[in-house]
Amino acid sequence: MPKQFDTQTLNQLANTEEIEIETYSATGQAHRIVIWVVVDDQNVYVRSWLGLKGRWYQEIKANPNGAIHMDGQRLPVHAVPVTDEAIITRVSNNILRKYHRSSSANGMVRQEILSTTLRLDPA
Repeated sequence: MPKQFDTQTLNQLANTEEIEIETYSATGQAHRIVIWVVVDDQNVYVRSWLGLKGRWYQEIKANPNGAIHMDGQRLPVHAVPVTDEAIITRVSNNILRKYHRSSSANGMVRQEILSTTLRLDPA
């Protein structure tokens, strides 16, 4: 069973539009970029808008330890690839529900980026 964020953090993430994800290059240089986040069944999920080409995604795949930044907090995370189709579909549905007012929401559920779905566990 993976570690889980506490209820307060999960609620905060569920109600936060954007967070920053911190990843590290092969040389250890930290990078941060704004991404969307959804919570489903007490787990935290993210996905790369640029698919496999996204820099942050490439970095966190190479080194799954990173951090998320939200409201002045830095939370260390460990990224786990999601391969379960049912979970990927739930994440897509949560993205569409949470970001329905954004013209970019449909772009986040494109078939070619579904494989970039990651679960973020507390590190």
